[in-house]
Amino acid sequence: MNSALRKLPAVDAVMRTPDAEKLSERHGIGAATAAVRTTLENLRRDILSGEEPDVSEGAVVFSAAKLLSESGLRRVVNATGVALHTNLGRSVLSEKSIEAVVEAASGYSNLEYDLSAGKRGSRYDHAVPLLTELTGAEDALVVNNCAGATLLALAAVIAGAEDPENPPEVIVSRGQLIEIGGGFRIPEVLETSGAKLREVGTTNRTRLADYEHAINENTRAVLWVHPSNFAVHGFTESAGVDELSTLPVPVIADVGSGAFYPISDEPKVRDVLRDGAELVVFSGDKLLGGPQAGISVGSSRLISAMRKLPLTRALRADKLCLAALEATLDSYLNGTEMDELPTLRMLHAPVEKIEERAWNLARKVEAVSPELSVDAVPSVARSGGGTLPVYEIPSFAVRVRGTDADEFAARLREAEVPVIGRVYEGSLLLDARTLLSGDEERIIEAVRNIRG
Repeated sequence: MNSALRKLPAVDAVMRTPDAEKLSERHGIGAATAAVRTTLENLRRDILSGEEPDVSEGAVVFSAAKLLSESGLRRVVNATGVALHTNLGRSVLSEKSIEAVVEAASGYSNLEYDLSAGKRGSRYDHAVPLLTELTGAEDALVVNNCAGATLLALAAVIAGAEDPENPPEVIVSRGQLIEIGGGFRIPEVLETSGAKLREVGTTNRTRLADYEHAINENTRAVLWVHPSNFAVHGFTESAGVDELSTLPVPVIADVGSGAFYPISDEPKVRDVLRDGAELVVFSGDKLLGGPQAGISVGSSRLISAMRKLPLTRALRADKLCLAALEATLDSYLNGTEMDELPTLRMLHAPVEKIEERAWNLARKVEAVSPELSVDAVPSVARSGGGTLPVYEIPSFAVRVRGTDADEFAARLREAEVPVIGRVYEGSLLLDARTLLSGDEERIIEAVRNIRG
């Protein structure tokens, strides 16, 4: 064991090798050195536990490079067929949004400065004119995510309640007490806001009468939640926002996905407002196709109350988010959303174009790795991101056979630009619907390196 430990190279010796110098050029000398040091410590533990790892300088650099590649935020190729893949970052920003982010990041901006008055302004004024124009709402507020927007809305409607014997109540259908990503549940949002949950109806059937019977002097609002990540079929009934708006309390509608463009039966933000919701909250990085954001549109009364809450500062959006969001909304106002927003292009591209793209890629993959069996097959893509749970989008995927599918998928994930596909019935599928410009070349390079 001592002799094996003595074979471990010194950090300085490893860092002088050509491969380590390349690693330093790519990641910086500090990060590269730290990765090499960590790798050597891991090797030392392996030896002490009785293993016989490769301790050559080349092996150390290789392990350090892998450690660095797995630790940071990286560009990947999404070949899963899930357009709004939560694990892969959901929406891809448009070129216009990226340019706006770069502009905001590379210099100073009027984030909190009123140019006409020459004095301090408010970051909460940005994107408001665009949102009110698009939705017809009186006012709008942008924070960092939809859960935050919902929390603020609930906190605003119960603000001022001081009687612990009669806590303010918010009514929710039992069929809408859903859990969203990360284990975040609507009842927990209500509890955090300080509101008392008043459940009505049943899991599958909730009528307007259920809400009417539950309203009392402590009721502050009805929360209507679109079950965007699951569907209930069969013996079902639910009261819509148009019915709930006849009640003598405000309706807060959490539509989640933020659809402005028609797709399947997803509720559109403007329609929900027209149905009578006093406030509608939704995400920026789902079907809207923009950055992560929590957007609220509705009455000036509620939006103003939300702005005044101390919690709003903790949830505020930064300048990069606001820049990207304004550029995204501008595409809708100009009527260019289908041409400019990658998410909408992915979801609505004709299947004939996807098939052609899949076959072109299949031929290229087979050309660089002829030992594989490669073709293009019909596939089913998904919206993802907690939207349209049963909506199937016809697609085509490159099918790779003639090798261990799981092992080949793992090797693709180790590429300089990792390629993420899916294994199905012993084959690796690379769905062409979610590929971006340049992704074909990245896939070919990854396959070529595996073969080499």
